[in-house]
Amino acid sequence: MEHLKIFINLTRLNKPIGFMLLFWPCSWGLAYAYNLNLNLSLNTFLYYLLIFFLGSVLMRSAGCIFNDIIDKDLDKEVKRTKQRPIAAGKISIKQSFFYIISLCALAFLILIQFNFLTIILGLGSMLLAFSYPFMKRITYWPQLFLGLTFNWGIIMAWTAINNNISYEIIVLYISAIFWTLGYDTIYGVQDVVDDEIIGVKSTAIKFKNNIKLFVSSCYLLTFSLVAYLFKENMGLNLFTLFLFMFFLSLIYQLKIFQKDNPNSCLKAFKTNNLSGLLIFLSIFFKS
Repeated sequence: MEHLKIFINLTRLNKPIGFMLLFWPCSWGLAYAYNLNLNLSLNTFLYYLLIFFLGSVLMRSAGCIFNDIIDKDLDKEVKRTKQRPIAAGKISIKQSFFYIISLCALAFLILIQFNFLTIILGLGSMLLAFSYPFMKRITYWPQLFLGLTFNWGIIMAWTAINNNISYEIIVLYISAIFWTLGYDTIYGVQDVVDDEIIGVKSTAIKFKNNIKLFVSSCYLLTFSLVAYLFKENMGLNLFTLFLFMFFLSLIYQLKIFQKDNPNSCLKAFKTNNLSGLLIFLSIFFKS
């Protein structure tokens, strides 16, 4: 029972916001492709949603373990992370790698159900996922790299259905990158003091004197790109309602988070689970 608890803490399964933020972009791509593909049944769409969700859980879990292995010494110096299982010595590096391999193997079994292009893109995402933990050591923009990584599922979801890459899905991908850049900067504010001491870089540190302006700019770009992409769907309909609610969720985050109040940052960050859902609903009901 104790080992199960360690595994859950190691993979962050007790903190679903992580894998949901990986899943929502996948759902955006699926919803967009589903709306444009008249030959795709609702049952197939729901099946794809399920397996992308499972893939998100598996890859997020593997990514968390790898991140903790790389960051084990740094995590010991940060109040929020020093009790993580690897940093606290509750599990060995060898066993942690065994979990990574097992989780990636299960994710691969899901991946090979798709077409060749999607499989190649999925394998490519592994390079992004396992490079991310090193970014905060070399650049103040690890959140941007996380955006590239976490939203890769938008393109994979699109290719899984359409077997091509279009201009429109790239625009949606870029909009999601700015969304991640914003919300992960809010999340990073929690660790600014400790990160500056140990020499870790982040956008939260780079823009700490103008943090709300920076996050506001990211969120404005996200909303603007989505609105541009679906401008023809604007009107008195469910698409516009959910898109407007998404916009309000971003405004709410900007209003409540304070850089000197970690709890407010965490609360604002978690709001993005709702934000991701709202964009999914907006795209799904756009036609």
